[in-house]
Amino acid sequence: MSDVRHEGGDDQVGIDELLERVRAGYERLGPQEAKAAAAEGALLVDIRYAELRARDGLIPGALVVERNELEWRLDPQGSHRAAEAVSHGLQVVVICNEGYASSLAAESLHRLGLYRATDLIGGFQAWRAAGFPVEV
Repeated sequence: MSDVRHEGGDDQVGIDELLERVRAGYERLGPQEAKAAAAEGALLVDIRYAELRARDGLIPGALVVERNELEWRLDPQGSHRAAEAVSHGLQVVVICNEGYASSLAAESLHRLGLYRATDLIGGFQAWRAAGFPVEV
């Protein structure tokens, strides 16, 4: 069997560079912009794990989808999609705890054709720090 890993190849990047490349592909939103987008019909999607949601609370109206289920729940053509996943044109704002994992998740949604997917800069913590509503 051959080793499928490639050492020193051009395709290797660190996470910081990967985040930079991913984020260059779409416009991220700050808390105020995300709140305004939600008021205009964007779907806020909270991908934080249960312990963080229990500790810090929830954004009212946000759809909770564990990160490992995100693509299945938001694919408008998928058999396991959430009722809110109505079209590829839906604006989706992915929210993690601090705005890192959500960037990778938004990029994954782009690959599914959800071309308006983005994420919240600073994540849930930025939303809360901005004084926006949180349900405990």
